Amino acid sequence: MKILPNQLRRFALISFSLVALTFNSCKEKAKQEEQTQSDAFAAADKIIESIKVLNFPDRIFNIVDFGAVADGTTLNSEAIKTAIDSCSQLGGGKVIIPSGNFLTGPIVLKSNVNLHLEEGANVLFSTNHDDYLPMVHTSYEGVELMNYSPLIRAYKQNNIAVTGKGTLNGQASNTNWWPWCGKGSYGWVEGAPKQHDSINLPTLRDMNEKQIPVSERVFGKGHHIRPTFFEPFECENVLLEGVTITNAPFWVIHPLKCNYVRIDGVTVSSHGPNNDGCDPEYSKNIHITNCTFDTGDDCIAIKAGRNNDGRRVNIPSENIVIENCNMKDGHGGVVLGSEISAGVRNVYARNCKMDSPNLDRAVRIKTNTLRGGFVENLFVKDIQVGQVKEALLRINLHYAIYANQEGEFMPKVSNVHLENINVENSGKYGILIKGREEEMAIKNVSLKNVHIKNAKTPLSVEFSEPVIFENSTINGKPY
Repeated sequence: MKILPNQLRRFALISFSLVALTFNSCKEKAKQEEQTQSDAFAAADKIIESIKVLNFPDRIFNIVDFGAVADGTTLNSEAIKTAIDSCSQLGGGKVIIPSGNFLTGPIVLKSNVNLHLEEGANVLFSTNHDDYLPMVHTSYEGVELMNYSPLIRAYKQNNIAVTGKGTLNGQASNTNWWPWCGKGSYGWVEGAPKQHDSINLPTLRDMNEKQIPVSERVFGKGHHIRPTFFEPFECENVLLEGVTITNAPFWVIHPLKCNYVRIDGVTVSSHGPNNDGCDPEYSKNIHITNCTFDTGDDCIAIKAGRNNDGRRVNIPSENIVIENCNMKDGHGGVVLGSEISAGVRNVYARNCKMDSPNLDRAVRIKTNTLRGGFVENLFVKDIQVGQVKEALLRINLHYAIYANQEGEFMPKVSNVHLENINVENSGKYGILIKGREEEMAIKNVSLKNVHIKNAKTPLSVEFSEPVIFENSTINGKPY
């Protein structure tokens, strides 16, 4: 067929229009993406502004005046309890723990009380597990149960704080709490009890699956499930500031079903099993700032319930801002999952440093089809990464460290944006993403001004929408 000149002109015009349309579309998408990033961190600033500065009445209650003895051997549980109760009953104030070594059982916070550790204060938590009874309503790896009390606990309280320059020492070790994890490196020996014995986690997992009422999930003495360290539960307006926390039995900072929480200037140095630094769960409006995490597990891990418990509670964790933090050892710097069944949204991380030969990943999302759940709107910006073992970013929808983790709940991950990040040594991978063959469940992952060096494998992406790169390089190569 002969093509006439007029037809050629029309074809050229149509082609030019299509190219122009495509170009303009790309420009518009880039503009929208830039606007999204800008709006995201404006939203982060609003979250920070919504978390009010806590105020406490000008009353002082020194635990020594209530009979506390700083000899490291006298159990001061009753003296601390009486000081906190007296403070709360009079309308609130500051309960002082002065310099010295104070042994205690669990501490229960009350509304309008600031528990303040003066410089040199060293709070030593008892190694006698009976001191953590009676059992309380708490949680283990995203499943609610009745168990040993957390070391510091508050239940349905408002306007509470733990502040100061002192140290909270859980005294967990290879002879206390840690052996229950069942690993020889943490003191467990063949024949000793461990959390994976049938009466412990397997029973709790079964209760979760069958949705047995929490009041009937009774563990505690005779069982081997470790308590968390600091756990405000269904609390509002919570401050944890300045203190150092070490030697935790299990998760370190665990706001559970809380609203308006600020964690500021805290140092977590705890290398025990499952010693996550900070795990907000079913919680919203959280500000984690100026903290140092040097941990035996994830530095910060956003949680939202495990399997059927997460779906029952159905409270997403959301509106969480992480900034000006230093992540050292750990399985991940900023992590979402794996207990994520109720979903996580609107997480912002900026101006952080992550660097250690014992830090596995900088940013990590982990779930599976038993957990399900969703991740949407994760923004990570202005991060300096020195060395990590595995990858700058890992998204894994096949996460499994226990038995079969395959189920019927397809997880969803969308809107994951990394910007202005430099990585000196990314270890095995630059970016490692493993989605699901059954469904394209990972969408809209982007890297802008991200430069990754020394990755053995630059990019491994399976069953995901293509990663969007803008002005980014891996091993010096533009992507």
